[in-house]
Amino acid sequence: KQTMAHLADLFSLPEMCLLSQVTQYFMDHKLPYHSVSIFNDVKEAIGSIHPEMHRIVGANIGNYLKKEPNLQTFFKRLQDNGKEIFIITNSPFYFVDVGMTFLLGDNWRDYFDVVVAGAKKPAFFVDNMRPFRELLVSERVQSWETVDSLEKGKIYLEGNLEELQRLKGWKGESVLYFGDHPYSDLADVTLNHCWRTGAIIWELDHEAECINKTQFKQTIGWLQMLQGLIQSCQDYEDPLSREVIKCWELERDKLRHETKAMFNQYFGSVFRTHDNPTYFSRRLFRFADIYTSRLSNLMSYSANHTFYPRRGVLPHEYKSLFV
Repeated sequence: KQTMAHLADLFSLPEMCLLSQVTQYFMDHKLPYHSVSIFNDVKEAIGSIHPEMHRIVGANIGNYLKKEPNLQTFFKRLQDNGKEIFIITNSPFYFVDVGMTFLLGDNWRDYFDVVVAGAKKPAFFVDNMRPFRELLVSERVQSWETVDSLEKGKIYLEGNLEELQRLKGWKGESVLYFGDHPYSDLADVTLNHCWRTGAIIWELDHEAECINKTQFKQTIGWLQMLQGLIQSCQDYEDPLSREVIKCWELERDKLRHETKAMFNQYFGSVFRTHDNPTYFSRRLFRFADIYTSRLSNLMSYSANHTFYPRRGVLPHEYKSLFV
């Protein structure tokens, strides 16, 4: 039985803060409490504010979204190359409409062959008993009629992935699906349906900026050399060698701390802890074929570009000629 909840994304930050504050209040005042009840109440409270949050964000959309000047050009190029474009979102349509109008203009629906709002991912990917329903936009009501085709220009609610694939004929590796959440967006479609997946990771811009700084490059270069010296000389047992190696190890630890703090003084890089990928990175690599900070970065490639994986070095291949 699962007793641990995953709070592993930006959406979880308010929930984590509220959980810690409420728990601290009970502890400080020596009040009896059940941790499951607190978790459930906080989760329900967070969910209850979504309509109000949508209203506030929608009324001040320019404060929350940054326009992408190349986005329209990118979608147009995909269309010109015969690509079909779709959007599947958990947000209500009227909230989506405000954001997409801000980004792409009043005719934003012309860029998409299928628009699905209120999808309730990840249930959309695994629950095949949820049919699509058409939203009659002008009347602001859902149609009761059976949806037997997905038409461009119309808005659909709920639905499921099996039905989407059946109605559109989209299968497996012919689909490249982008999401900003490795678990709720990407895991099911890549593991169970063999879709190609791309992750939008906004922290990547900061990461790239940090690793391209001269100070970081110089520090990492010396750190790698220093670690190589420690590894090569560690078997010397005489007192002088041991003293030198100890100094090297202290310097290595200092440099490790410095390079980690260049990304974030408390947590370091989102993607790496010293020589190893973080848990987030391992999950990202498992569920995403490619990742980038924004969709318009793909403007640098043709519409039919293929991304090939790099050959990773295994421990026993370290000194092989072909590496």
